[in-house]
Amino acid sequence: MSLLKKPVVLAVSLAVAAAALYWFWPSAEPAGAGQAAAGKPGPGQRPAGQRPGGARPAMANNPWAMPVPVRVIEAGSTDLKVQIKAIGTVTPLNTVLVQSRVSGPLQQVFFEEGQKVEAGQLLAQIDPADYKVELAQAQGQKEQNIALLKSAEQDLERFAKLKEQNTIAAQQMNAQQALVSQLKGAIKSNQAAIDAAALQLSYTQIKAPISGRLGLRAVDPGNLIQANSAEGLVTITQSSPIAVVFTIPETQLQQVRSAFRAGSALSVEAWDRAEQMQLTSGTLTTLDNQIDIATGTLKLKAEFANQNEELFPNQFVNVRLNVAVQSGAVTIPQDAVQYGAQGTYVYMIDDNNKAQIRLLKLGAVDNGLVAVEEGLKAGDKVVLEGLDRLRPDREVEVIQDAPKG
Repeated sequence: MSLLKKPVVLAVSLAVAAAALYWFWPSAEPAGAGQAAAGKPGPGQRPAGQRPGGARPAMANNPWAMPVPVRVIEAGSTDLKVQIKAIGTVTPLNTVLVQSRVSGPLQQVFFEEGQKVEAGQLLAQIDPADYKVELAQAQGQKEQNIALLKSAEQDLERFAKLKEQNTIAAQQMNAQQALVSQLKGAIKSNQAAIDAAALQLSYTQIKAPISGRLGLRAVDPGNLIQANSAEGLVTITQSSPIAVVFTIPETQLQQVRSAFRAGSALSVEAWDRAEQMQLTSGTLTTLDNQIDIATGTLKLKAEFANQNEELFPNQFVNVRLNVAVQSGAVTIPQDAVQYGAQGTYVYMIDDNNKAQIRLLKLGAVDNGLVAVEEGLKAGDKVVLEGLDRLRPDREVEVIQDAPKG
């Protein structure tokens, strides 16, 4: 039986091998005939373009090999302001707590909260009745002494005639002269008392010591207020002009001092917190006389006209101190600058429409533009958008902005 089985097994193996060879062997049939012509591979055929091992067909239009779409901008030449940026606090030039200089009932208030007032403007009235009485008493005492002086002077004239006739003693004459002098001194004291009483009476009218804007009222009419009360009546803050106090690092001190000593006023710009809008501009007025050793910074003060009250007391603002102007500086947008291990760089487009890395030495920054001291010249094309897929020698496709209108 074993001798009969061997030919049978051999015959089956040969049949299987022949079938496999027929199925996988490439067809010699022309590409346009049979199933291949219908777009389907025939028996034993690989799909067109398929690599051995079942790999996916190679794509002629691979997006990673296509030119990268980018937007470019030309490096410009412009006058660039050299600025020092800092954070400042709006500080009033003067702030006054309005207090009463005399005690008494607050009779009337002549202002509205938040109102803008001028120096000398009447703000409130203290009941003046008591002070009018004191003034009248001082005036009455003076009139009394004036009458006594007049009588004493008449007696002195009469004593002088009697003295010439040797009918009175010299001692009596001297006593009368002393009385006249005493009454004259009393009248001067009476006048001083009148002036003091009149001054106290004038203090019952509370007036604005400076021009500015009022705060909230601290005392209502009808209350009895005390002289020089710590609570006060209301606060006046001078809002125009106004100052901004800010600090700069010690390393920038020499640059600022040199510009400040040059004689021309240094302009200072105040921007909002987001640095999206310029609030107003002013001039640098003062440098502090010493550096803060704890922070290594120096305080500076700038003054602003603030006629429209763009700045508010104690407001935080971004400050830009203009210390110089670079004429004809090569500038590019800050957004085009990249940062790497070798330093700052940009992608620029060469004559073959390919991206190349250009290392830069940057300078001052002004409103989104940065000065390029080394690495570019005016007119060079710098990539502004599409930077994420770029690499050196990568071909690019420059996208033009659609015309407006």
